Amino acid sequence: MSGKRLLIVGHVPSENTRALRDAVERGARHPDIEGVDVVALSPFDAGPEDVLAADAIVLGTTENLGYMSGALKDFVDRTYYGVLEEKQGLPFGLYIRAGHDGTGTRRAIETIITGLRWRQVHDTVLCRGEYREEFVEQCEELGTFMAAGLEAGIF
Repeated sequence: MSGKRLLIVGHVPSENTRALRDAVERGARHPDIEGVDVVALSPFDAGPEDVLAADAIVLGTTENLGYMSGALKDFVDRTYYGVLEEKQGLPFGLYIRAGHDGTGTRRAIETIITGLRWRQVHDTVLCRGEYREEFVEQCEELGTFMAAGLEAGIF
């Protein structure tokens, strides 16, 4: 490996959300991409050390009452100050599985990311409304984009 690491932290409380997280990981492991180590973890299993070892990160969450999942919030709470200084500028991507509109969830996460001074390098993938298979394709594209950007040294 070239030392580049993509960390995927996705909350997967259902089969559909697992399919989204798995799609991001599958996209990141695209056979044409070499030299990127992909690590996919639950928010409960990820911590500051994982973020410190990452060269880019993808966050995934469900929309829960207009906010991010409690699992992702727990991850952020445990990680924030441990990575604040060292990981400024960290490239990140975000996908949200939203049963409604996802606005509050996106705003909450983007506020936290602004505080961390991470750099969003891909538009938020908002999987809104009734579950559709195209969500899987969108998440896979996100994973491929993030890993390819790392491989190419774009970010």
